[in-house]
This record gives sequence, C-alpha cells and structure tokens, in this order.
Amino acid sequence: MPSDRRLALGFLTFVPDHGGPQGPARALEDGLALVELAEELGFDTAWVRVRHHEPFLSSPMTFFAAASQRTSRIHLGTGVIPMRYEDPYRLAEDAATVDLLSGGRLELGLSNGIPPVAATLDPIHGASERGFAEEAQHRIAALRDAVSGRAVGRTDSGYMSVPAGSDLVVTPHAAGLEDRLWYGAGSEATAVRTGTQGLHLQVSTLNTEETGEPFDVVQARQVVSYRKAFTESGHAHRLEPRVSAGRIVLPLLHARDEREHRGFLEGYRSGMTADGRPKDDPASPIRFSSIFSGAPDSITERLLADAALREVDELVVVLPADGPVEAHRRVLTAVAREVAPGLGWTSAS
Repeated sequence: MPSDRRLALGFLTFVPDHGGPQGPARALEDGLALVELAEELGFDTAWVRVRHHEPFLSSPMTFFAAASQRTSRIHLGTGVIPMRYEDPYRLAEDAATVDLLSGGRLELGLSNGIPPVAATLDPIHGASERGFAEEAQHRIAALRDAVSGRAVGRTDSGYMSVPAGSDLVVTPHAAGLEDRLWYGAGSEATAVRTGTQGLHLQVSTLNTEETGEPFDVVQARQVVSYRKAFTESGHAHRLEPRVSAGRIVLPLLHARDEREHRGFLEGYRSGMTADGRPKDDPASPIRFSSIFSGAPDSITERLLADAALREVDELVVVLPADGPVEAHRRVLTAVAREVAPGLGWTSAS
C-alpha cells in the first residue's frame, strides 16, 4: 500500500444459505452476526458478494439496512453489484437510504455483470441495442448522476409536490455517497477506465488477462496504471483514489480448521493448474489467485511478498463461498489477531 497510509482490512462473504428448516432466514442472521463480529475485531469494511439465482445474497441493500442498525462503525460494501441488469435509479434510492441509515458508511462497488445472467434478466429489466458492456456502463453513468443529486429528467406537468417544469432528482440524497463508488476491474484496460472515470478500484482473486507473468505482478501493474489514469484525468484534486484487493486467506490453527476447509481447498486446487489457469478451459485468459492457507506466520510472509498487495489500501479477506459459519468466524478472528498485525494493520476500533 502507499507508505503514508494505514492499511485497511476488510472481509467478503457470500452470505451462503445452507438450507435446512430455517433456510435463508438463518443465512441472513448468520451473515449479520458475522458483520457484528468483524466490527468487534476491528475490521474496516464488511463486503458482500451479490449473486442472482444462487443460494447466496441477492439483495445487498436490504441486508445492509439491517446491518446498519446492528453496527456503528464498520463500513458496508458491495463486491460487486452487476449493473447490466440493475435499475440505476431504484438502486440509487436504496443505496442513499442505506447510507443515511448507516451514517455514511456505504461503499458501493459495481461491475458490468455476466452475460448468462443478463440473458435471463433482460426480459425483466429491459433489453438494449447496446452491447453488453456498453449497456452496463450506461447504467453506471445513470447511477452516478442519481447519487450525485444531478437532474435525471424533467417534468412538463406537475404532480403531487412536484411543480410543472421541474428538474427531477433522485431522492433521498446522501451527501458523500458519490465519493464512495467503486468498480471491480479484472484487466489493465478496465482498471485504466476506472481511473479515468474517477471511481475507486476493486481487484479480486481473478484476472481476465494473460501476460505470462505471475498473477500478483499483473495485478500490481493494473493498480499502478489505475492510479496514473486517476491522477492524469484530474480527479485527484477532489478525491484520493482507493484500491482494495481480495485474497482467500485461511489460517489453519487446529485439526478442525483443516477438516472443515479441506473440501474447499481440494476443489479449488483441483480445478486449476499451478499457475491459476482453469483446467476445463486452459486457453481462457482468466487467471485465479493462489489460496493463502496454513500457519499464520507463513500466510503473513506470503502476503508481504505479494506484489499487488504492496500497491493497495485495503486487503479484503475473501471467505469461501460456502462452508460452516463457525469456520468463517474463526477465519476472521485468526486473521485479525495473528495475520493482519504482521502486515502493519491496526484495529479500526
């Protein structure tokens, strides 16, 4: 990270639904309790993944509305909302409401999304003649107008409390939210675009470009190029760019930890080659980060050697998509107490 700034620590959860008689209600309660624990441990941000048609969290703003009332300090972030199939004005209303309820703690991470889900949701959210990415970027621009308080339309005839000839703005307005918008990039080109747009940058456990170099080296270049584009586009005079990087971190302190994470670790490693290529599609440009597992001292040493992490402002501990909630609680506790301090992190509490 930049040498003059404190390293922030976040975590990311999918809020998995394990089924059973309590089903999604239990999953949401477990997710909220995890956010509460993270605040107690001093984490800076609780990030959530957003998934549709899967047994994971699909409605982050309602989840964060509840979390905002059970916490007082920790920031609440999306990693990420797929904008290709979102209503930007409705999302702006929900996001501003959550930001106001939380006292200005929302971090709104965005992305384009993935085509297979768009194919199922386009009939609902509206198909477009624009290309996939172009439509997503169009909706991101509309969202930015909405959360900034800029006019998004005009009415010729008045109605209720709106006089005729009025500019229309999205309400409520949450001051400062427009400065807490992020984009999840996977390539140098998208990182540069993010900097040019003046958004904060999220990089994750996945890269979408292949250069023949190690994963962290490629990602470090993305971050450096992002910061250069951010500054050269004139955004640095009003806003300091922030970068978060996700890594799967699994301290194995006891036999129970090894047993509960074994299935995830074996599945993750068996699905890719040693250099992070997916085995079922070796020609794909997608590359995955390694898992940082084992003894805390070993994990800390490997994280310190990660070229990308030396360039970022926040380390985000990515929890396995599934797995026992108690195992996830132990991961957060071990990271906060035995891994992150060795990286220079100090508790936010």
